[in-house]
Amino acid sequence: MNPKAREPLLQASCRSVWKPWSEDHAGSWQAGLTLGIKNSKNYYEILGVARDANDEELKKAYRKLALKFHPDKNCAPGATDAFKAIGTAFAVLSNPEKRLQYDQYGDEEEPCINLPRHYNYYREFETDITPEEIFNMFFGGNFPTGNIHMFSHSSMDPPCYQQRNRHERTWTQEEEEEETRPQNSYSAFIQLLPVFIIIVVSVVTQLMATNPPYSLFYKSNLGHTILRETQNLQVPYYVDKNFEHNYNGEELEELEKQIEKDYIDHIQTNCRKEKQQKSELSNLAKLYRDERLKQKAESLTLENCEKLSNIIGLQRSR
Repeated sequence: MNPKAREPLLQASCRSVWKPWSEDHAGSWQAGLTLGIKNSKNYYEILGVARDANDEELKKAYRKLALKFHPDKNCAPGATDAFKAIGTAFAVLSNPEKRLQYDQYGDEEEPCINLPRHYNYYREFETDITPEEIFNMFFGGNFPTGNIHMFSHSSMDPPCYQQRNRHERTWTQEEEEEETRPQNSYSAFIQLLPVFIIIVVSVVTQLMATNPPYSLFYKSNLGHTILRETQNLQVPYYVDKNFEHNYNGEELEELEKQIEKDYIDHIQTNCRKEKQQKSELSNLAKLYRDERLKQKAESLTLENCEKLSNIIGLQRSR
């Protein structure tokens, strides 16, 4: 076919992409936006983000622009160069090291010191990966509509052939849905679900749990402020004001047996700790020949061990 005869077909193909806008405004708006991206050397301006933009803001900006300027969907003059600029900007700013270097030198246009005269530092930020490869990795390997576009190193805009049928949605609808779609909401809920379960179980357990009827120590927060002693071994313990109404007879006898057992376990544990502390001080005093440590070790009293000895004496006497 004669090349001149193909021009109307290409123009008609491109016009099908811009159907969501009016024919008059679409060309000037699209061309102006494309020209602004092509002429900008500031990667933050290309993506339309602030200098302190985080990874999520960079990804959102790239997703929006990449869908808008991908050559398979955009036939405006210079769309290919704009798409390349968008990909390069995202590749640099999403890389922490390159972004740091770019923030230091990226807005200057003076050649670097000690470099060849016509060498421009700006090329240092050119990436080895192509914009199409970045796009494929970002969107999972292919364009959302299934079209395929091949890149070359040429800056010329390739012909745009649009495959459309009556069931295909327009690319602007896809872009709008992509922007408004909740990001990872379901996966975030799944990740937080175990935490919610733990919190619910903990709350239910606390609601179902009842306070113990006694304490070996004074605990005003539990209402255990009244001092009592067991009948058998005279072990001290604390109860609330309703204790006598709830426990008497055999119930009280069984409860006091449990109290005495808990008390003996408690003073046995503390007795072991006291003996260990005294032994360690004595050993240190011998090692360093320290008279003060020796005196401190000798002055330590084994109070819980004495209590345990008294309890054992009472048990043997009965």
